[in-house]
Amino acid sequence: MIKKYISIFSAALLLCAGTVSCIGDLDVTPIDPTITLPDDVLDSEDAYASLLAKCYAGLTVSASEGPDGGADIDGIDGGYGQYLRALFYMNEYTTDEAVCPWNDQTLYNIHGLSWTTSDVFVTAMFSRIYYQIGLCNEFLRRSKSSSFRDSQTMKTYEAEARALRALSYLHAIDMFGNVPFATEANSVGSTGPDRISRANLFKWLDKECDEMLAGSDLKEIGANVYGRLDKGFVMMIQAKLNLNAAVYLGISDAEAKEYFNKAGTLCKDIKAKYPALHETVEIDGNSYHELFMADNDKWNAKEIIFCVPQDGNNIQSYGGTTFLIKAAIKSGEPEWMAAMGVNDGWGGINVTPEFIKLFGSTDSRNLLWGGGPNGDFPKDLADFKDFTSGWSAYKFSNLRSDGQPAQAVNFPDTDFPLFRTADAYLMLAEAQLRGASTVTEAEGRDAWTKVRKRAGIGEVTNYNLDELLNERGRELYWECWRRSDLVRFGKFTSKDYLWAWKGGVYEGTGVDEKFNLMPIPANEINSNDKLIQNPGY
Repeated sequence: MIKKYISIFSAALLLCAGTVSCIGDLDVTPIDPTITLPDDVLDSEDAYASLLAKCYAGLTVSASEGPDGGADIDGIDGGYGQYLRALFYMNEYTTDEAVCPWNDQTLYNIHGLSWTTSDVFVTAMFSRIYYQIGLCNEFLRRSKSSSFRDSQTMKTYEAEARALRALSYLHAIDMFGNVPFATEANSVGSTGPDRISRANLFKWLDKECDEMLAGSDLKEIGANVYGRLDKGFVMMIQAKLNLNAAVYLGISDAEAKEYFNKAGTLCKDIKAKYPALHETVEIDGNSYHELFMADNDKWNAKEIIFCVPQDGNNIQSYGGTTFLIKAAIKSGEPEWMAAMGVNDGWGGINVTPEFIKLFGSTDSRNLLWGGGPNGDFPKDLADFKDFTSGWSAYKFSNLRSDGQPAQAVNFPDTDFPLFRTADAYLMLAEAQLRGASTVTEAEGRDAWTKVRKRAGIGEVTNYNLDELLNERGRELYWECWRRSDLVRFGKFTSKDYLWAWKGGVYEGTGVDEKFNLMPIPANEINSNDKLIQNPGY
């Protein structure tokens, strides 16, 4: 079933290269979230399936034509502009979990928290988000007026497109705050989308999730095929939205209690529907590591609520897990490449010494190394421009859980787990600690303890928010949640938590609070007078 779906998915991508070629009109900046297709393209349910595949593929690849084809967005290399890689740059390179030694364009500014309104990587993330929204809007606009719209298949397709759009709006509200807003109801060819405030986008997105979860068009948990979403996907979006309510609405934790209650209820429901973390072991005694190996599709709809599929032969990009695996090892080192199941190393991701200190020696999630299996690089990262001056991680691997190689070494088979139940378990505890009355302390402790016991470190002893933030770092590093977590805990820009090279200095320093939000790219502001720049930029 899995390989069959991969074939369908890749075939749909090839079809999309032709059927949505006019989306090239979108390959300019500024991005337009109201795009159109020719009237005669979407003439069957199969054609709509192809466009939906393109909506999914926007998370996975840079372009329909493959890793070396023309990228969907202009102005940046196709590898840098891939959705997951752009997300990693914004949510990991900005934190204690990742530093990049490459002197590429403005990368040093990203980790130093000193970007500007014209930053190419910030613009790439913004463009990717709105490219996705534009695709989903066009799918919904056309499907609602099609002659096939009453079929259950089309209703399910529409629900999935809405959910994918909700994911991108979650990223928009989290990183950019007050943003352009358009749905399928907006007219095409207008002067530019209206601006929506962060608070109003919160309300719209929460209602959207309510409607999708209350309806019957989305597949129930575990009922969809590999690589496609179900109600668990939307539950995670809504839980994250409500857990961040104090940030997104600009209110205190006390004022946000109703939203923490909702987040707690959602996370309890997720825990009930996904009652067990992955704990079987096939090779090295580390069930946690197996979640990030080349055959991790086996845990789809189990601990992995939703993955972004990767396939070494059929779904290829220079972002995604290709980037996470190859950038974690030094180039020209055959032993290291063999240990990761790939044919090259890029030397592009270090971790900070502060992050290393979060782990104890018996924690099975401590998949950090000094550059390779026998590496002895220093931990201090004294020169962040030199990959060998610090440690990296072998969390993501292109080896299978039985130790055998994947089908290809140039591009991995390792899927990216976008949503995991372990995350929801920790969110459950956090909701309780923030005052949710829908979760008891016993329930919060139990959920958190299950995560810790899988890692081999026993029950929770320090049941408090500071330690929970540390736990989220240990459990979820490199899964693109760290910046959002640090902002929610008040640690991202403040001097309360410092890491190497934060603010551009080795010992770390606090920075302007404006960096809690990314700027709206300058070209967007200049082309649409309805938009207003975020404060401080």
